Amino acid sequence: MAKEIRNIAIIAHVDHGKTTLVDKILYQCQLFRDNEEKSELILDNNDLERERGITILSKNVSVQYKGVKINIIDTPGHADFGGEVERVLNMADGVLLLVDAFEGPMPQTRYVLSKAIALGKKPLVVVNKVDKDNCRPDEVQEDVFELMFNLDASEDQLDFPTIYGSAKNGWMGEDWKTETSDVTYLLDKVIEYVPAPEIKEGTVQLQITNIDYSKYIGRIAVGRITRGEISVNQPVSLVKNDGSIKKSRVKDLFVFDGLGKTKTEKVTCGDLCAVFGIEDFTIGDTIADFETPEGLSPISIDEPTMSMLFTINDSPFFGKEGKFVTSRHLRERLFKELEKNLALKVEETASPDSYIVFGRGVLHLSVLIETMRREGYEFQVGKPRVIIKEIEGKKYEPLELLTIDLPESVSGKVIEIVTQRKGEMSIMEPKGDLMHLEFNIPSRGIIGLRTSILNMTGGEAIMAHQFKEFTPWKGDIPGRNKGTLIVLENGTTIPFAMNKLQDRGKFFVPPGVDVYQGQIIGEHSRENDLVVNVTKTKKMSNMRSSGADDKVKIPPPIIMSLEEAMEYIGDDEYVELTPENIRLRKIYLLEHERKRAAK
Repeated sequence: MAKEIRNIAIIAHVDHGKTTLVDKILYQCQLFRDNEEKSELILDNNDLERERGITILSKNVSVQYKGVKINIIDTPGHADFGGEVERVLNMADGVLLLVDAFEGPMPQTRYVLSKAIALGKKPLVVVNKVDKDNCRPDEVQEDVFELMFNLDASEDQLDFPTIYGSAKNGWMGEDWKTETSDVTYLLDKVIEYVPAPEIKEGTVQLQITNIDYSKYIGRIAVGRITRGEISVNQPVSLVKNDGSIKKSRVKDLFVFDGLGKTKTEKVTCGDLCAVFGIEDFTIGDTIADFETPEGLSPISIDEPTMSMLFTINDSPFFGKEGKFVTSRHLRERLFKELEKNLALKVEETASPDSYIVFGRGVLHLSVLIETMRREGYEFQVGKPRVIIKEIEGKKYEPLELLTIDLPESVSGKVIEIVTQRKGEMSIMEPKGDLMHLEFNIPSRGIIGLRTSILNMTGGEAIMAHQFKEFTPWKGDIPGRNKGTLIVLENGTTIPFAMNKLQDRGKFFVPPGVDVYQGQIIGEHSRENDLVVNVTKTKKMSNMRSSGADDKVKIPPPIIMSLEEAMEYIGDDEYVELTPENIRLRKIYLLEHERKRAAK
């Protein structure tokens, strides 16, 4: 008799406490002894995930509770990582929907939840953070019901249990007013409500939904057995997404156990496992019977909405900071990313040094860029562009649903800036102390919007957006209205020269850094670009004049994050990325070349 299994995926908005809850479940099932002080979050173990507080890659954890094995699969919350979300849900039988007791269901929750409901998964709702002041658990529970109803959930799905609690304080129960001592109530509900996997007799079928990598043995296929069973040394067929078939053999099998994996001889239907020995596989392929292979239908992924040019670094500073600088390095890294990153596409261009990369949005692409930068790559990227489609001879562009929560006092200014970018307001309602706004806006309008809204609201706005559909072209959107300050010649920025140029605009670099001709070091106060000499030193003379040697006062520079830099640049500019620096530059470094190109 196969032991009982439950496969659940956790859905939650950024910062609603998903990773903390999983940590508490691991404690409950004695994976860590209680006297161990573990303050770190176990699941978000990639540096980028910790810094941004978001889950990018899905991970698996497994615990034993009352004789039942519970496989917990973490899902990314962002619509930009839609490629991850869909394949994760294919591995689960039920979903745990985690919502904040004050904020309620948020746009990104809605995105993943709509996918889960469409796939017929049964939800359990966990209202977390009921220990917060001004929380409203009962209203939030009604909001969730309404959201599911709007997403066309079935009657069975709408009959969901609600669990209240505080993951931070380590308790879950049926009533938010009475605190319990641990999270067992939640685990009991999981066993009661989430269906056990359906056991199908017959030849083996396992769809590969994730790829793991070990530096000792190489690539490992991860997936869930939907039919039959699999054992070590079994000969199998790999059915590729395009229908072709390759023969192979299973060398090693692992099942998930706690945070790690354990070797096993055989895995039965319904469990998740990792298979080693299969060669040349990608996500969506099926491991099937050797004699009579039957493939499962490939995983469908939403298509990309944005593209960017990636090219080698050819600035005067190239190769000073990075380990990987050639076009061969860039090409290998981008094509390697395609194996795991389903929503990404790479196209070669006429030039051997550059590639066009298609993704799900600025965040999706910036996470790839930041990861590559940290791995030691040096390269340049162009301005993000949305993908335009021709349908029946008309231009269509991606439209997004944008939601902004912000203090009421600044809502007027924000509505004005969004409507200038062709956004149409659909909802405006108070939500606690904040104002909740919803717009339909073309994806083009969102590029660069976050920076201007955060500046305008003093960082108090919460903004989220997700792809909705392709819609007829909305017309031109006004872009950046200021020119840039461009370096005249290679050298080091001198405080004396920068001081003299203060009234010309704002600087992006401090004094004392190396710059090169054609690099952008600031924003001009007018609409045109201005070439400035910031490497000029003070002329020395033997005459002494009063007041000439006063201390120079220069305001601190504006330091841009990667996303801000990507959103800031114009069509004739690149962002240069190295492991240590993010620089902005003109594509043509020499002024006469820029003038010729402008004609």
